[in-house]
Amino acid sequence: MSFLLALFAFWLGGAPAWAATVERIDVRPDRIVIRFDGVVAQASTFALDGPQRIALDVDGARPGGRVDSDGLVDGIRQAARGDGGARIVFDLAAPAIVTEGKFGRNGHELTLMLRTVDDARFARAAAEGRMRFLPPFNYGSGVTPAVYRVSTPVPLASRKLALPRVYGDDDTRPLVVIDAGHGGVDPGAISPDSGLREKDVTLKIARSIRDELVASGRVRVALTREDDKYLILQERYGIARKLKADLFISIHCDSVGGGSASGATVYTLSEVASDKESARLAARENKADIIQGVNLASTPVDISSILIDLTQRETMNASANFARVLGREAKPLMPIKPNFHRMASLVVLKAPDMPSILFETGYISNPVDAAFIDSRDGRAAIAQSVRRAVDIHFARRMASR
Repeated sequence: MSFLLALFAFWLGGAPAWAATVERIDVRPDRIVIRFDGVVAQASTFALDGPQRIALDVDGARPGGRVDSDGLVDGIRQAARGDGGARIVFDLAAPAIVTEGKFGRNGHELTLMLRTVDDARFARAAAEGRMRFLPPFNYGSGVTPAVYRVSTPVPLASRKLALPRVYGDDDTRPLVVIDAGHGGVDPGAISPDSGLREKDVTLKIARSIRDELVASGRVRVALTREDDKYLILQERYGIARKLKADLFISIHCDSVGGGSASGATVYTLSEVASDKESARLAARENKADIIQGVNLASTPVDISSILIDLTQRETMNASANFARVLGREAKPLMPIKPNFHRMASLVVLKAPDMPSILFETGYISNPVDAAFIDSRDGRAAIAQSVRRAVDIHFARRMASR
């Protein structure tokens, strides 16, 4: 009962009664470790430019403690922040960003992983907002927290994958495949405020984009899923490749642990991922893949590797060009992040011969973004952005021919 009363007091008062003190700060070349003498409520980090700093806000903590620095940090400053909070500012000797943060099992230790970056990447990080971290849910009870896992069987990939309906009557028109992220047993990200599920939002957005593109009459369209079903990642772009799609767009909603980050982003495949995928495809024992109409089954491995590499790099360029056009067309219609186009090693983007993007349409963890992307007007703006970009993409391709 006393634990429940304390928890209730925390929810009402906004600051935990068990405020801890910063006990020690260790700065290492690749991480910062902060130790507390008790459990804190939560922590968040954000980057500050001019000069370059990393700020750490800890709710339910008091400043203090010993500092040991041997890494990317020139100086460390601590101060009280509001009622029952502390701010720790790390003055950086070189630009670095926090890539991950995690509390230890007892909630007394927070580790922030660091990665050195260039000035431009640091500036983008400074514009992205906070990263939030929560301790284990035992709140200083002295009991080792239980670890709960929820498991659900993942369906096996289908050997005879049913191809979806293609909308549009003119077979000479280019084909765009829209992939609604998540589905079935995989809800994706869930809004902490409304319980909105990513899988439901992405399906509604995908349908709006389909309707907008079909109405334009310039392209044909297919959806990887038209209902609440689960597809593994390889099946998603596999469907598009089997349909010989000319463009693949995977729709998602971004999420952070409760921060204020907002705006849409788009991802294309990074060069590192391209190199790895090229090597994997070229090394297959059964090389029956057809890359842009070329069957590699009887092609020597070294030649296959060159063909795949050339094809994938051309595809990556086309994907990046489409991403830039989408950012330009979306900017007047919907909220987008300043660093709209990003690159990552995402499985769903790894088709070697089909321009592909992953479109994070907004933050489902942000109430304003969530309301926008789940509204009729928001979906219309997203669909119109994609339609404009698709029109320009294929017009340029036709002109280049």
